[in-house]
Amino acid sequence: MKMKMNKLASMIAMLTLGVAAQSYAEDNRYVIQVDNQHKGMIKALAVKSGADIKVDGNGFFAAEFPERDLAKVKGLLNNPHVRLVEEDQRRRLLSLYQDDAGDPMVKQLTPYAVYQSQADQVDFVAGNGTKVCIIDSGLDRSNTDFNWDGITGDYDSGTGDWDVNGGPHGTHVAGTIGAADNDIGVVGMAPGVDMHIIKVFTASGWAYSSDLAHATDLCSQAGANIISMSLGGGGANSIESKAFEAFTQAGGLVVAAAGNDGNNARSYPAAYPSVLMVGANDADNNIASFSQFPSCTSGRGKRATTDETTCVEITAGGVQTLSTYPADMATMASLQADSQYYDTAAMENLGTASGATYFMGTAETPDAAANGKLCVIDRGNISFHDKVANCEASGGIGAVIINNVDGMLYGTLGESNTTSIPAVGADLADRTAFMEATTASVAITASDYGYMSGTSMATPAVSGVAALVWSNFPECTGSEIRQVLKATAEDQGAPGHDEYFGYGIVKAKAAYDYLQNHGCSGQDTSPGTFSLTADYGFARGKHTVTLTTQAASTPRVDLYRDDVKIATVAASTSYEDTFGRKVSGSFTYKACEENSQICTETQSVAF
Repeated sequence: MKMKMNKLASMIAMLTLGVAAQSYAEDNRYVIQVDNQHKGMIKALAVKSGADIKVDGNGFFAAEFPERDLAKVKGLLNNPHVRLVEEDQRRRLLSLYQDDAGDPMVKQLTPYAVYQSQADQVDFVAGNGTKVCIIDSGLDRSNTDFNWDGITGDYDSGTGDWDVNGGPHGTHVAGTIGAADNDIGVVGMAPGVDMHIIKVFTASGWAYSSDLAHATDLCSQAGANIISMSLGGGGANSIESKAFEAFTQAGGLVVAAAGNDGNNARSYPAAYPSVLMVGANDADNNIASFSQFPSCTSGRGKRATTDETTCVEITAGGVQTLSTYPADMATMASLQADSQYYDTAAMENLGTASGATYFMGTAETPDAAANGKLCVIDRGNISFHDKVANCEASGGIGAVIINNVDGMLYGTLGESNTTSIPAVGADLADRTAFMEATTASVAITASDYGYMSGTSMATPAVSGVAALVWSNFPECTGSEIRQVLKATAEDQGAPGHDEYFGYGIVKAKAAYDYLQNHGCSGQDTSPGTFSLTADYGFARGKHTVTLTTQAASTPRVDLYRDDVKIATVAASTSYEDTFGRKVSGSFTYKACEENSQICTETQSVAF
């Protein structure tokens, strides 16, 4: 799939510098830890040795030493006031670009991750001191879908003004966290939350561990209690790690992306114990194929240790995530049939088309009857390009290609596209509506809103949910909010904690209910009879059984279907057991207090 964003950006390649017998930092850049009292003297020594100072932080500075390896830099700065010299690790943006979809330029849309995380079921409470500090590529002021009166930032001589984008990534992240609840665009997880913006990225695509350490100090000075970082890279750095630990110890919460390489490598800063590592899932509660899943175990044999704060702890929606862009930097598709909007995905060709519909089957040959009409086409037999080409050759003004399997059709017309009419994909579930429609319209236009995919998109979803929940319980600490989000996550993947989902998908309402019942410290305030309800529903082609427990004496409960454990979830919250449209049968459910035989009465559901 191709991202059409005017070819503005491509994926940033991971760079590996191979050396033998010497350790060179990327760009010959190093972090020097020194007490502030003697920092001026050590900086002067570094400059005299040919260094270019890049960051002047609290208790450290970062500098570039041309053609100097780590050993030589340590030798140059051999001084009792120098505590540590280490490589300044690169940090990169983590996102995968996808086709844009929808039309939020005419009305407000709610991204699927808001519903999935239950953020629409909890009200954000303004004025309680909740502020999210976003360390990214800036938030572009050209997008008006924000409470700009509540947003601040810091100017940086290297990256420039914080409210001028260094690429769309930071603006997209900010929208997921706090886009305003109004009549246009999208709505964020914590609509209108106060934000502070630290711009560490430009179009060049990377920052350094020292930049993040310095940015953390700026976040603290700005009064933020949440730091959100949709970025990462290889290798730990002690200055960076200490900065996040200090922020956490002061009562804050640090959230970062697991990474997008789809492997078990650790990405930093997410892998620091003081940072909540976030993975990505899709709209169907599946883990994203690109979401990294580092092991919780380090070392081997007798030296092996397990620490679940160094691996994925929680996930959120990060596939095809709709959010804000700098003005006109995205390409957006919209589709209507008989004046009703339907989900769609852009394939190719800017433009708009409206008119009568004509069904061309699989459009394997031109058809004169399509002249002047919008072609409705089934997927199959020939390429998407040839279908659209046959529509255009017939005089068709636009094309809607309907998937032949469940779900949205995402595709392109190929590198050698020769067509010019706007073409979009559609969901098989909407085929009947398109077949019965007499008129339709498609539009693929420049937009202030678009889609991205990545753990970069899941991270602000978790940061936003944390801000939303925390705004209702400002007496809690960041560490307590972190524990509650994990305790109330919806279990997915292997039952219980696993290395892909961690504790599961973040759930705002479940976290809110837990805090209402148990408080920040997790003490039960609502004793009663341990019970389970099982409510059945059918929507959008899925059977759903919603399981809700009450009055468990343990913080978590095990849920069983037909005596087989299907999930472990926070007590007094809801869990959705979903089935495809073709499934039928009778199922028996029960809940048990975690790892015990204390269980509810069974509940039966048939469909």
